[in-house]
Amino acid sequence: MQRLVALVLRLRLHLIRFHGVLAPNAKLRPLVVPQGPPAQAQATAECEVEPVQARPHRISWARLLKRVFDIDLRHYPNCGRGELKIIAAILERPVIEKILTHLGLGAQPPPRSLARTAGQDFQDFPA
Repeated sequence: MQRLVALVLRLRLHLIRFHGVLAPNAKLRPLVVPQGPPAQAQATAECEVEPVQARPHRISWARLLKRVFDIDLRHYPNCGRGELKIIAAILERPVIEKILTHLGLGAQPPPRSLARTAGQDFQDFPA
């Protein structure tokens, strides 16, 4: 009985696997595989071919923060009406320090704490 069961195919298992341009998610697949009946294929051949719309491969940071932490970075937090846009990324340390001191915040990062040893518990730390 075990030998016969080994010959039975699993449900919904495809017997043919396509690779390269014929793979299911290949970017160039719509250019190679016909998309509809032959009458539509002839009509599209006479017209100009539109470029294929590529979907984004990754989720944006704003969507990830919304999904995980429920922080909506696409809308203003106070009124929620307008959309937020990133207009600049400041990477130079002197510029960052100047902005932080202007806002009355500490320009130096907080000190790093020491790592716990293997036998150290949370009870050892002062509350």
